[in-house]
Amino acid sequence: MVVPSVTLPIMTSLSDVADQLESAGRDFAAMGPGLAAGEPWSLADEFGTAPEASWGPPEVLAHVSEMLPYWLGEIERIVAAPADAADAGGPVPFGRISDDPVRIAIIGRDRTIPLRELLARIAADGRRVAARLRELDQAGEDVRTGLHPRLGVMHLPDIAQRFLAAHAGEHVQQLREILGASAA
Repeated sequence: MVVPSVTLPIMTSLSDVADQLESAGRDFAAMGPGLAAGEPWSLADEFGTAPEASWGPPEVLAHVSEMLPYWLGEIERIVAAPADAADAGGPVPFGRISDDPVRIAIIGRDRTIPLRELLARIAADGRRVAARLRELDQAGEDVRTGLHPRLGVMHLPDIAQRFLAAHAGEHVQQLREILGASAA
């Protein structure tokens, strides 16, 4: 299927997204002592996408730990596509949706890893992803586009903003709420 060429506005730069991602990384690190104080955290009975699913810190951190390298890999897939092939065939297909069975399986596996290790992975991958986003920004790769299965055509900065920075920020807020509730 060939998708018609679409000119989309670029809402933010990849360097701006890198700054936001690093800020979220600092927020995760700052919650480390509070998360450690609440251990052992119960594992959720249901951690998929069903309405009754409930994530605690183990599931949230397992997800953030897997999503950072996943979305960087999807960005790299778009960047690696030859420019002429991407132009001829339209935007490069990328991404997944929330009920992806591999995503859910990785969360199920990694939620039993100690939280300090998940936080260390998030810190290391967050720095690595932010550095790569800045490299891509400097190289002018922000004009590349991808085709998401649900959201359609997106520019790289918008992909990075939505699936990395904004999503990490949502999970920072989720953990803050969990910690607030456990302190009450």
